Amino acid sequence: MAAAQKDRSAKTAAKRKSRGEEELRMHAMVGTRQALADLMAWHGIEEQGEAMTLMIHRLHGLGPAGSAPFFALPRHEYVIPENVSAKLTLAYQREALRICHDE
Repeated sequence: MAAAQKDRSAKTAAKRKSRGEEELRMHAMVGTRQALADLMAWHGIEEQGEAMTLMIHRLHGLGPAGSAPFFALPRHEYVIPENVSAKLTLAYQREALRICHDE
């Protein structure tokens, strides 16, 4: 006689608990999902969990210094254009004059 679904679920849950297994979830945007799909296709991996586990362990194996470039966030620099800077300066000066006249 086959085990009932409830019994199989309980047995699986007990096995996961004894192994210290924990479920990790992640919400991902389209670009992230596509990047993961590309990586999986390039390396013949069919399970997302397997791909993410491999990536985590490989990065961890590189150590703190070796994995640092993969966690360095690209910073965007914004330079205020001259015409905008001039308009802001003019607006600041007008406001300063208005405050002086109000006092």
